[in-house]
Amino acid sequence: MTNKTAHTFHIPVMGTGYTVNTPLQVAQYGISSVVSIVDDILLENLREFYSKQMSLPFQPISDKTMDCRAERITAYLNLMDKMVKDKFEEVKDSIVEKGKEFEKYMNLLPDVSTLKKEIQDKVNNNHYVKDIKNWLNDNLPIGNIDVNIMTKVDKENYFQGEKLPSEYNDAHAALRGFANSTLESSLVLSAGMNPRLYGYLEQFNDFFPNENGYIKKKVVLKVSDYRSALIQGKFLAKKGIWVSEYRIESGLNCGGHAFATDGSLMGPILEEFKNNKSELIADTSELLFSALQTKNKIVPKETLDLKITAQGGVGTSEEHEFLMDYYGIDSVGWGSPFLLVPEVCDVDKKTLKTLSEAKEDELYLSHSSPLGVRFNNLKGNTRDEGKIEMIKEGKPGSICTKRLLVANMEYSDNPICTASRQYQNLKIKDLKSQNLSETEYNLEIERMSQKSCLCKGLSAASYLVNNLDTSADGDGVSICPGPNMAYFSEAASFKQMVDHIYGRFNLISRTDRPNMFSKELNIYIDYLKEQIADLKDPDKKSVRSLEKFKTNLLNGIEYYNSLSDKFKGQFDQFKNQIKSEMSKLEMELQQIKILS
Repeated sequence: MTNKTAHTFHIPVMGTGYTVNTPLQVAQYGISSVVSIVDDILLENLREFYSKQMSLPFQPISDKTMDCRAERITAYLNLMDKMVKDKFEEVKDSIVEKGKEFEKYMNLLPDVSTLKKEIQDKVNNNHYVKDIKNWLNDNLPIGNIDVNIMTKVDKENYFQGEKLPSEYNDAHAALRGFANSTLESSLVLSAGMNPRLYGYLEQFNDFFPNENGYIKKKVVLKVSDYRSALIQGKFLAKKGIWVSEYRIESGLNCGGHAFATDGSLMGPILEEFKNNKSELIADTSELLFSALQTKNKIVPKETLDLKITAQGGVGTSEEHEFLMDYYGIDSVGWGSPFLLVPEVCDVDKKTLKTLSEAKEDELYLSHSSPLGVRFNNLKGNTRDEGKIEMIKEGKPGSICTKRLLVANMEYSDNPICTASRQYQNLKIKDLKSQNLSETEYNLEIERMSQKSCLCKGLSAASYLVNNLDTSADGDGVSICPGPNMAYFSEAASFKQMVDHIYGRFNLISRTDRPNMFSKELNIYIDYLKEQIADLKDPDKKSVRSLEKFKTNLLNGIEYYNSLSDKFKGQFDQFKNQIKSEMSKLEMELQQIKILS
C-alpha cells in the first residue's frame, strides 16, 4: 500500500451516526474519514442492512454473547473494509475504458496535486493496461477508514449479573473491536487521557511498529493544546506506542462536545506546534525506542513519521490554504459543512432542512449532554422537540436502553444517565422535598430538562436515512454542528463540497462570514461573559481563573495582529479581514470586567 495521500483534507467524526458509513462514499476516492464505534447496536443494524444489500450471509451477534460489543464492532469494520476495497478495485479497473469512477477520482483531486499529474502521465504514456494497473496498485491512495473512541465513555459492564473485568468496559471493548479488525488505519482518541485505556493498547501487536516504521493501526490524539499533546505523547511512548498524528481541534469553534481551553486560541496553539514539532518528535522518539527495547519489541531503523492536522471552523479555501502553507498542517478537517452533503453523511430530510436554514443564534453551545460537557446543538432538532412534549405529558426523560453515557451517581450506587427517565423522576422527587420557591424549583427543572438522550438522538438520522426500524429508540434526531454551519445555507453535492474546499466553487453566499480565527475569539468572548454571569459567589481562585482566561484572549489578539504582518501576497485579503475583525473584538473584550 502506498504512503501517498490524495487529498489535503479529512472528514472528522460527527456524532455516532452521521459519519458511520461515510467511508463507503469517499474512501475509494482517496478521502479519509472517521467512524464513531461507540454505538455497537447501530453498527450491528447497519451490518445486517449492508449484508442483505450485498446478498451476504448475516449471523447476528446476540447481546447474550459476553464480548458482543467488541465482536459487533469488529464484524462491522471488517465488512466496511471489504466493501471499500471492492469499490476501490472498481475505480482502478475503470481506467481500462477511462470510466466514470476513475474520472470521478481524478476530478476530485486538487488541481495542484502532483499525484494527479503522475496518474495522467502514466495513463497517457503507457498502452499496456496491466502495467497501468500494477502502477495503480502501488501508487493510487485509498482513503482511510479511521475510527473514533471518546476515552471517558468507558462504562463498566456486567454479564449474567457478574461484573466483568475492565477490558469489557465500553471504550476498552471498542478498542479491542478495532484492534481485531482487518483495517489498516488509525484510532482517533478524543476527550482527554484515560491511562488504563492507553495501557490496554499494549495488548495488541498491530499498534507497534516494524523495523521499517510501518504501523498497521496508528494512534491519533485529538488535542486542544500543546502541553496536553506532549504529556499524552510521552505517556504512550513510554509504553512503546507511537502517536502518529496530533489532531488539533478548536476548543469551542467545532461541532459535537466542546472542550474550552483556558482562553488559548487556535492560532497561537498551532504556532506552538509548528515551533516545537522537532522537539516533540525527538523527546517522544527517545522514550519510544527505549520502551521498545525494554519490552523486546522491534525497534524501527529510523525516527517515525509524525503528522500535525487541524480542524474546527474552517470554511473557505483561503483558510484551508493558510493552515497548510503557514503552519505546515498535513491535513485540514472539514466536518460540519459535510452534514449538508447527503451523498456523504446520513442526515434525514427534515434535519437537513432545519440545518440549512439555521443562522448563528440557532446554533448554540448547550447543556444537552448527560456527560456534563458543553455540547453544540441545533435549535428545532426533533429529539429536543419530542423531549419537551414528554415533559408536558408528565413523562420527563428518556427510557435508557443503550446506556452509553451513564455517569451520574447522585441517586444510586450504580451510574445512571441524567437524561434518563429514572434519573429525572428521582430528581423531581428530590426537588419537591426541598421546599424550594416556585422560581427556584422551575429553574432546577429547566436545568434538568436540558439533558437529552444523545445515545438515541445522534444515531436516529442513520436509521431514518437507511430505512431501519426506529421503534426501539424513536425517530427523534439530535445533531451537533459547529458554529461554522451558519454560513452554509443549502444542500450540496459531494463534488461541489470538494470543489469548495479547493477553491473551484463557492458554497457560501453570505458576505458577512467572519474569519475562522475571529469567529473562535468571538465565541470565547461570549463564553467568558457567560462564565462571569454564572459566578454567584466569586472566590479568589475563580476570579484568578477568569482573569487568566481574559489575559490569554488578549494575548491571542496580540498574536494575530503580529501574525498579519508576517505574510504578503495571496493572503492579503485574509490579513486585512483579521486586522479589521480583531480590532473590534479587542475593544469588546477590554470592556469586560471580571468583577463589577
